[in-house]
Amino acid sequence: MDKIEEALLAGQAVILPTETVYGLFARALDAKAVANVYALKKRPPEKAMNLNVASLEDILAFSKEVPAYLPELYQAFLPGPLTIILKANERVPAWVNSGLPTVGFRVPSHPLTLAYIKKAGPLIGPSANLSGHGSGLDYASVQASFGHQLLGVQDDEAIGKVDSTILDISGPTAKILRQGNITQADIEARVNAIKF
Repeated sequence: MDKIEEALLAGQAVILPTETVYGLFARALDAKAVANVYALKKRPPEKAMNLNVASLEDILAFSKEVPAYLPELYQAFLPGPLTIILKANERVPAWVNSGLPTVGFRVPSHPLTLAYIKKAGPLIGPSANLSGHGSGLDYASVQASFGHQLLGVQDDEAIGKVDSTILDISGPTAKILRQGNITQADIEARVNAIKF
């Protein structure tokens, strides 16, 4: 077990790279760990967090009433820069999704970060920046934002510098809530049953 994994299992926050931006990761089912990330980011408590998971099975474990095309969507785009919003089931703690009926799921494709999610997940992993500031795009500035006090993994080459596309599929029609590199046309071309 390395220091990053030890820190995660101890309820601490760590900085990890994804294919979009750096994230501030901590164990999602640990209320104190999540509260620590809210405090570090100065993030309003009503702003929900995503669950970073490692597989389709993980998504199904924390959601309900999923559309029949979900496996096809997963196969086409995940792991990758897509956040999927689904209806949350009773396993999702209110401190993750602020008590909302939905929750976001992210499966980052960075191999090291995905490995930590498999070992210690599910994890929250909002962008590694102070709330209201730009997303964390390079390791030095991310560390500076948090006073150089957090463990992390530097891989500036992996950072795509564009946030993930957020796709809400919790209702009868799909909606893009934030546009990233994956477009509606991309999704419609690879997932036949989806309707926008």
